[in-house]
Amino acid sequence: MGTVDVAGIEAERERLRGEYLREERAASTARGLHHVAVLCADVETTIRFYQGVLGFPLTEIVGNRDYEGSSHFFFDIGNGNLLAFFDFPGLELGAYAEVLGGLHHLAISVEPAKWAELRDRLDAAGVEYLEESGTSIYFRDPDGARVELISDPLGEMYGLSVL
Repeated sequence: MGTVDVAGIEAERERLRGEYLREERAASTARGLHHVAVLCADVETTIRFYQGVLGFPLTEIVGNRDYEGSSHFFFDIGNGNLLAFFDFPGLELGAYAEVLGGLHHLAISVEPAKWAELRDRLDAAGVEYLEESGTSIYFRDPDGARVELISDPLGEMYGLSVL
């Protein structure tokens, strides 16, 4: 891996900010995030992790309209947002891998007191994690997808307003 041109990267960020970042933004054309869909190997293992360990209530399990025998199920992650999963029995999908255009991590905002409670729940469940800056916990779900629990409010990250 070559040397990183930090000054050049920051100059490119400044160029992009100048060209695309607006002080007065138009309203978004979207109403909000309906759901993010992630693949899983086993429905019950996923439910036990997301509902049992993380405390995200399961809201529904339905058949997946795109693949016979597959389940499409949802967890409430607050603020009217859902985290959804599919299983694809019989497809023998490979393990999680980072690829361009793929999921790097899913960041979910939780209240600071809940953040500390969830860190304790991860400990109790034996889930390895990396704590960063006293506000973020990074870990992998049972299928290897990276999840971040961040105690910053929605629209903020490490003291910076991003919304």
